[in-house]
Amino acid sequence: MTRLVCSLLFVTLAANAQYKAQPAGDPPSDVAPAILATLNKTGTKIVADNGSTYAEIWLRSAAPPGPGSGESNITLPMIPSGALLGVLRFPAKGSDRRGQTVAPGVYTLRYGNYPMNGDHQGVAPQRDFMVLSPASLDKSADPVADFDALMNMSRKASGTPHPAVLSFWKADSDFKPGFEKQGESDWVLQTKLGNIPICIILVGKAGE
Repeated sequence: MTRLVCSLLFVTLAANAQYKAQPAGDPPSDVAPAILATLNKTGTKIVADNGSTYAEIWLRSAAPPGPGSGESNITLPMIPSGALLGVLRFPAKGSDRRGQTVAPGVYTLRYGNYPMNGDHQGVAPQRDFMVLSPASLDKSADPVADFDALMNMSRKASGTPHPAVLSFWKADSDFKPGFEKQGESDWVLQTKLGNIPICIILVGKAGE
């Protein structure tokens, strides 16, 4: 109960803050060399109105190679399931799309689609998600094709029975790079994964 109350308080405070994007420096040196080699040399830093850094993100410099996922109701069918997308760092406590608290640290981001089993109604209009896993456990740049293995690794990031995820999707044709508030509490980074324009909700809980 205490963990839940703290998580809800943290998410509420995060949602009420104002944010801006700034350039980030080099990717974290504690990322595995094979993963580090795929990343852009500079990333994006999300800074709160109190001056603290909420998160830093580095995406791949080129879109993940390989056959597409073949899944339905997704916006990025050209990306293989479990493909490495980038790396995220929370200098202090962060939060995922479900509102789960994520401990300070460095996390890999991989492509996943939530199951069509009725348990995820209203989470997002599309099934595309970035799945967070501790970088200390995820050291290969190759896709993690086994869905259950990816979910189990991600639960190490959330510390709950649910994986830690961020909602993202392929941007529309009127895409403009930037970082802005959308709706009541979602802060969306519009950027590129290689040559693919994408949007990522970096701050905001589903259902708010």
